[in-house]
Amino acid sequence: MSSAPEAQNQEPNQEPPKETNAEQKPEEKEAQEEEKDAAKEEVKVEEKEEKTEEKKEEKKKEEEEEKDKKKKNEQKKEEKKESWKDFIYNPRTGEFLGRTASSWGLIFLFYLIFYGFLAGMFILTIWVMLQTLDDAVPRHQDLLASPGLVFRPHAVEISYNRSDPTKYNPYVQQLHDLLQQYNDSIQEGNDLCLVGEYTDQDDQPKKKVCQFKRSNLRQCSGLPDTSFGYAEGQPCVIIKLNRVIGLKPEGDPYINCTAKRNTPLQMIYFPPEGRLDKMFFPYYGKIAHPDYVQPLVAVKLLLTKEDYNVEQTVECKVEGSNLRNSDERDKYLGRVTFRVKVFQ
Repeated sequence: MSSAPEAQNQEPNQEPPKETNAEQKPEEKEAQEEEKDAAKEEVKVEEKEEKTEEKKEEKKKEEEEEKDKKKKNEQKKEEKKESWKDFIYNPRTGEFLGRTASSWGLIFLFYLIFYGFLAGMFILTIWVMLQTLDDAVPRHQDLLASPGLVFRPHAVEISYNRSDPTKYNPYVQQLHDLLQQYNDSIQEGNDLCLVGEYTDQDDQPKKKVCQFKRSNLRQCSGLPDTSFGYAEGQPCVIIKLNRVIGLKPEGDPYINCTAKRNTPLQMIYFPPEGRLDKMFFPYYGKIAHPDYVQPLVAVKLLLTKEDYNVEQTVECKVEGSNLRNSDERDKYLGRVTFRVKVFQ
């Protein structure tokens, strides 16, 4: 009987049962959703703030890095300036260009002795070589065993109009210039040598010069006819033998010219027969034989009216001796070819 009242007394103290989700009010749901949205917005705001802070920190770091770089560059420049100054002259060690005064002194002394020795060796070798040379005669002169021939006036082609002096005056002037040293007044001061004999003077310190007078060329001397025959259409050409030290041609050398055509071309030689007399040989060089004059041969071309306005090719050779005149490798060895064309 006692238990029933106790049960009755306990029932009022018990809590009422909770409401289910279905029984919750719509206002509470809205409030919860608002709370969720607010929380999300707070999270987004926090994330934005964090990002802005990170960017600020990155900018600060970049600015600091740039400042550090500038400082480092300035420090390097200052260090370079100081290093250059110290390299030129270091007041702490007394070094100039990286060396002390004693070091520089030893280097200068070494190079002075070294280059002095080299200079002495060079001077000694030059002196020994000079003792083997002769001032008057080249040591080696075997390349020109036979001389070449040259002609004057010098031109690729002697071409002119005989009625126009301006066309042939340059050729005439060349011949006058060549024969100035052969003037009789100058040649009379030279020696009369034996015709047909070599003028050997090996033992004589002062070499004599044999006479070759301009007047020996007669019609081609420019004395009786100052135009050398160019005005009359029968020009003169002067042939000479190149100088070769010690040359003594054997036989009786002379110049012979022929025209390269079917019919012969009439010519006159001065001196007669185009002779190169032996008395003008040998030649001893510019130092031992400074006033030497080489023999000349003048060739006067006796052109006729039929020869005018036609190019004439003439070849002259040295003949009558051992001098070479037919070497195909050297067309000027002992011979020379020139062309003449006279317009009427």
